Amino acid sequence: MKKDLEKYQLVERSIQKKYRSALWTPFVRAVKQYELIREGDRIAVCISGGKDSMLMAKLIQLLHRYSEVPFEAVYLVMDPGYNEANRQKIEDNAKLLHIPITVFETQIFEVANHTGDAPCYLCARMRRGSLYSKAKELGCNKIALGHHLNDVIETTVMMMLYSSQLKGMLPKLHSTNFEGMELIRPLYCVREADILAWKAYNGLDFIRCACRFTESLEGGDGVGSSKRQEVKALIAQLKKGNPEVEKSIFNSIHAVNIETFPGFKADGRMHCYLEDY
Repeated sequence: MKKDLEKYQLVERSIQKKYRSALWTPFVRAVKQYELIREGDRIAVCISGGKDSMLMAKLIQLLHRYSEVPFEAVYLVMDPGYNEANRQKIEDNAKLLHIPITVFETQIFEVANHTGDAPCYLCARMRRGSLYSKAKELGCNKIALGHHLNDVIETTVMMMLYSSQLKGMLPKLHSTNFEGMELIRPLYCVREADILAWKAYNGLDFIRCACRFTESLEGGDGVGSSKRQEVKALIAQLKKGNPEVEKSIFNSIHAVNIETFPGFKADGRMHCYLEDY
C-alpha cells in the first residue's frame, strides 16, 4: 500500500508514475539521444544539494537499478565551504532519499570570495576542476552535472544578448584538462518547472545557492540580480504570448543553419561566409 511506503520510495514512485512523462521520459531520452551513458562507465554524479542535482542523482540511481546497460555511479558531494546548516541539509536529504553520498571538502568559497573581480566565474572553474580531480581519483571516467533544459536555453540567450556570440551548452563534452574524462548533462531535456513541481509535490526542501557572496545579492524571494535572472524573466514574459517559446529556443540550437550566418567559429578559428562565396 502507498501509505506503507517509506519517504524515498514515495519519491521514487512519483518519478515513475505521476511525473513519468515530465521527468523520467525526457531524462531517458537525453541519455539515449546524446549517448550520455555507455557500458562500463563509472560516473561521478555531482550533487550540490540543490533540487536539480538531487533529482539527477535519484534518476541515475533508478536508471542504474533498471537499465540493461551496466554502469557504475558514485554520488559525489563537494563541500566548497558550506555553512553548517547547508552541509547538514545536504546530508539529511541524501539520507532521506537513500542516496549514498561521498563527501570531500575544499576551501573554494573562501578563495573565490576574496579575489575581487568575477568571484562567481572563478568559483565555477575551481568547482569544476575539483570535481574532475576527485572523480578521476575515484576511478570515474565521467562527471554528471544537473543542468536542465532551461539552463540550456537561458545560456544561449545570455550569450547572444550579453556576450555578442551565439553559443550553446552541449549535453556532453570532453574535458580539456583531464585526459579521458567527460562531462555529461542528463537533465538536458528536463524543464525546470517540472522539477519544481516534483519538489513541491513531495514536500522536499533543498538548498539554493549557498555562496555567501551571492547571498548578499538576493532579495527575500531568493531571486538575484544576475544576467541569468534577467534572461529568465525575459523568457517568462515571452511565454505569455507564446507558450512554446522555450521549446522553440531549444529546438533552434539543434537546427542551426550555418549557411545563413556571415561569420562563425570552428576549431578555435573565426570564419567568414565570403571564404566560400
